[in-house]
Amino acid sequence: MRPLVPEGLRIYAVGDVHGRADLLKQLFSRIDEDLKDHPVADTMHIFLGDYIDRGQDSAAVLDLLIERANTHQMACLKGNHELYLSEFLENPSILGAWAQYGALPTLASYGLTPKINAGFKEQADLAAGLCDAMPKSHAKFLAGLELCFTCGDFFFAHAGVRPGTPLSRQREEDLLWIRDDFLLHEEPFEKIIVHGHTPVKEPDVRKNRINIDTGAYATGRLTCLKLEEDKILFL
Repeated sequence: MRPLVPEGLRIYAVGDVHGRADLLKQLFSRIDEDLKDHPVADTMHIFLGDYIDRGQDSAAVLDLLIERANTHQMACLKGNHELYLSEFLENPSILGAWAQYGALPTLASYGLTPKINAGFKEQADLAAGLCDAMPKSHAKFLAGLELCFTCGDFFFAHAGVRPGTPLSRQREEDLLWIRDDFLLHEEPFEKIIVHGHTPVKEPDVRKNRINIDTGAYATGRLTCLKLEEDKILFL
């Protein structure tokens, strides 16, 4: 049997945005057109995390997601990049490590320009500056991110899951970071895993998982998976 979502529901699942507010705006327009052309009783937007870093407009991406949540049913998952941001606020000394993951454009989107090789005081000042510059709505959004989401025969997570561990007992570290142990696993899971985290040229549909991270920040392609009844489609 083909995997199903509940009757009357359409899911739009979106891969890693990484600061590309321009692509997210375009995608929302495509979704709205799809809903206009093909009405459905109920919809759910699911975002797989990594909204920030690398691209130039991380703050604007969060604004768009928060605005969209006012009018649409949404589940927003945490990615490893959101984890890095929260860890930086608690421990500013990790700035160098976070910067290697594309933090500088995120900080710039809040009007902050860190010094290269900043000392501890400068790192602490930068973390305090980010707290001050970040709207409360952004902080609330980031604090409310979920680790995973289940609907019908599908399980959504940022990076994937640990094979051999029940979906209900997955660890945050694996949900946000796992790669090869998950990607190389070919046996079925309890549900079809929909994930991002590892960029691919084209959406990768396997018998046990679907990867929809098409490297938007570099490729200009932000992928949206459309699930309805037993159909697996892309916008």
